[in-house]
Amino acid sequence: MDQWNNHPWITRRSLLRGGCLGFGAIAADLLEVRLGLAGVSPGSVETLHHRPRAKAVIFLYMDGGPSQVDTFDPKPHLDKYDRQDPYKLMKVEPTQFNSIGTVLASPWKFKPCGQSGLPISALFPHIGVHADKMCIIRSMVAKFPEHTSANYFLHTGLGLQGRPSWGAWFGYGLGSYNDSLPSFIVLNGGLIPPGGLDNFNSGFLPAAYQASVLKGSAAEPVANLKFREKSAKDQRAKLDMAAQLDKMSATKKSSFPEWEAALKNQETAFRMQTEVPGLVDISQESKELQRRYGLESTYEHTRIYGRQCLLARRLVEKGVRFIEVTCPNVGFDRWDQHSDLKNGHEKNALAVDQPIGALLEDLKARGLLETTLVVFAGEFGRTPFAQGSNGRDHNPMGFSIWMAGGGTKGGMAYGATDEWGYRAVENPVQIHDLHATMLYLLGVDHKRLTVRFGGRDMRLTDVHGEVIEKILA
Repeated sequence: MDQWNNHPWITRRSLLRGGCLGFGAIAADLLEVRLGLAGVSPGSVETLHHRPRAKAVIFLYMDGGPSQVDTFDPKPHLDKYDRQDPYKLMKVEPTQFNSIGTVLASPWKFKPCGQSGLPISALFPHIGVHADKMCIIRSMVAKFPEHTSANYFLHTGLGLQGRPSWGAWFGYGLGSYNDSLPSFIVLNGGLIPPGGLDNFNSGFLPAAYQASVLKGSAAEPVANLKFREKSAKDQRAKLDMAAQLDKMSATKKSSFPEWEAALKNQETAFRMQTEVPGLVDISQESKELQRRYGLESTYEHTRIYGRQCLLARRLVEKGVRFIEVTCPNVGFDRWDQHSDLKNGHEKNALAVDQPIGALLEDLKARGLLETTLVVFAGEFGRTPFAQGSNGRDHNPMGFSIWMAGGGTKGGMAYGATDEWGYRAVENPVQIHDLHATMLYLLGVDHKRLTVRFGGRDMRLTDVHGEVIEKILA
């Protein structure tokens, strides 16, 4: 051990690295055995627990929490008792801001859509066309009534920051079909969820699996997209030199995992400089298709979201595993209408309805919907009574999301809330159940995709979660 005494920078990691033929190698072997027992090889698309029904996920994140009773869960009781005292009609729980007004009927009518007759709000005429492709889950429940914690819970399975995002888990367990693009991409339309970029982080997983955030509405969606050098050959030579320097550093001071992640990110960034410019050039798409996505709309935010949805489809075609699409900033505080519900929800719906309808149609026409799981969800729902006179407060006790494609049944509603749309009373679905089901559809047993961290085997669903069998096609 005298060789170590001359190096004041010795760390536990470098000691393990230096003794890799001894107990360091044993530790590495134990890790490999653990992952082998789990049946999942990081970054591998070959090792699956069962036959996958989907290859990719598009998550349409509805920032702020749309109201279930105004979108996908019609409640005639609200019309019957509109503007009456809720305390005389139901058991009322304290809300986030505890500003509880009268019962508030929905300003929008519902109508049966498709052959299935699923009732969908007039807010979504374009989405309603695709009712027969949709599985609406009306009995979602969350653990947090506050945006930041609820967003961490939705994105990572824990209400605190620091855990890996679900997109990072999907990339880590399944890899990407395209080495030139990250496995997890967020198309940002102008709003980052409360909780910030930690919603998209890799946590204790390798840094290479965190999300790459692209500006979904920009012609150049990521900084430094153009080569700094005169040619790709010169850029390649510069990157190779940097890799050599990093490798020399790794044999001295740096920890090997950090060097490996940095090098992998540099390689991915180099390949993205070649891949992304063509990817975001939507002029390759027909004018008619662009029109259907809303790119010619007079409403700016429809154009922004339409471009994002079109890019999401192109990313699926390119082999990206997990794409999250965030909302444009319509200036009405996301879907978070504590007041002026009618104006706010209508502006948000106008932004997303036509693009999402076009996305579902486009995926179906290209034969991609069968292998692409589309998920539409916010972090919670809203109350059936008013906050103030014309808003709705946060409600995690019962709300609606929907899924389409990727091995799910279409034209159905699963679960139910009570007659007020307040609490889930039939087949409640936890966020962990949603995560377990999404992983299952992509061929992964959520209980077996684990990483040893902090002395225990960690997974996206923690020690919870059950696959929602009845919504599987």
